[in-house]
Amino acid sequence: MKRNVLIIGAGGVAHVVAHKCAQHNILLGDIHIASRTLGKCRAIIDSIKEKGSQCGPGLLKAHQIDAMDVEATKALIRATRSQIVINVGSPFLNMSVLAACIETGAAYLDTAIHEDPDKVCEAPPWYANHEWKRRDACRAAGVTAVLGVGFDPGVVNAYGRYAMDAYFDEVQSIDIIDINAGSHGRYFATNFDPEINFREFTSTVWSWEDSQWKANAMFERRQDWDLPVVGKRTAYLTGHDELHSMSKNLGVPNIRFWMGFGDHYINVFTVLKNLGLLSEKPVRTAEGLEVVPLKVVKAVLPDPASLAPTYAGKTCIGDLLKGTRHGKPHETFIYNICDHEASYAEVGSQGISYTAGVPAVAAAMLIAEGAWDVGQMVNVEELDPKPFIRLMNRIGLETRVRDADGDRVLDPYEESPAMASITS
Repeated sequence: MKRNVLIIGAGGVAHVVAHKCAQHNILLGDIHIASRTLGKCRAIIDSIKEKGSQCGPGLLKAHQIDAMDVEATKALIRATRSQIVINVGSPFLNMSVLAACIETGAAYLDTAIHEDPDKVCEAPPWYANHEWKRRDACRAAGVTAVLGVGFDPGVVNAYGRYAMDAYFDEVQSIDIIDINAGSHGRYFATNFDPEINFREFTSTVWSWEDSQWKANAMFERRQDWDLPVVGKRTAYLTGHDELHSMSKNLGVPNIRFWMGFGDHYINVFTVLKNLGLLSEKPVRTAEGLEVVPLKVVKAVLPDPASLAPTYAGKTCIGDLLKGTRHGKPHETFIYNICDHEASYAEVGSQGISYTAGVPAVAAAMLIAEGAWDVGQMVNVEELDPKPFIRLMNRIGLETRVRDADGDRVLDPYEESPAMASITS
């Protein structure tokens, strides 16, 4: 058993993580929230108290920290007696927080891949550039590190693993589809940190096709999908974290990621990029000030957390797998629908933050009770997906399956591989 959670970060996803940890603090123990801005941590605690999220007595405390400082992070982990660290700060922090966990023995979780501020879209596989270099250190220290355990990456990795095992003899392709059919009512905004959002889309789109990496330009390839609840939507081939571990761990020759974008988003993005305003490289103004254009754009755009009160509509995110079952062509779509307004009513956040935050807490709960406390570094598809999917069903993110047998809620322990062989 592991207890006491330290949450690094105080943005929209951290807000959800803190609320959901508070809802399950009888299992998880004390909850600490740490960020460079103490006021943001305290605001999250105020929100937890206002919503009545904390389910039992226990410590709920805010801390100020620069998580790039490994020694300071180690000291905070020890001072708070935290045995689980959920890193939902900037992806620039990953390697520093991971180092602190390895040296203190705390379990480590994050929701996105590490990024070097001076590099955009490094050579694939991305995890090999940073996190995987610490695998031996994690194993030697017996430290559990679960990488990319948001929704995508995270839940979609588990969906791929589960569906392969339960429904297929062989899988030829996994298409991960992420559609946000909601509307926030602003002229232009991003659903999470604008700096990270734009860095993701300004360079090469890497996909895994015919068992090798293929390069495309952003918005070069599009496809229309007919999905549950949100209907027919256009999505564009996009590079994304989960491809870089699933391609290694699942043995599937084609794995792609598709994200929905409206024409307005694409137009604004294109103008900003063509003007050089999405560059991560500093420039000097006529007055002699050195600024990073991308950081300026981030500063003038709405804080993603501020979108929550007016957000309406739903998201649909899932994996479409194609292959064979009992020698015949078969396809399965395993997915989740999240409602922005319901997310706001429960925890005061929009659905994008909710879908990223809930899985991290589910993973922390599985580590706390031992099921996922594996004592080494893993990506989500390397773990048993069944307890993860069932737990998410219970704490806020319901999984559904659509295939030739219909559209239904997934109980992963009921739809076992044995059942798949009976029902076809």
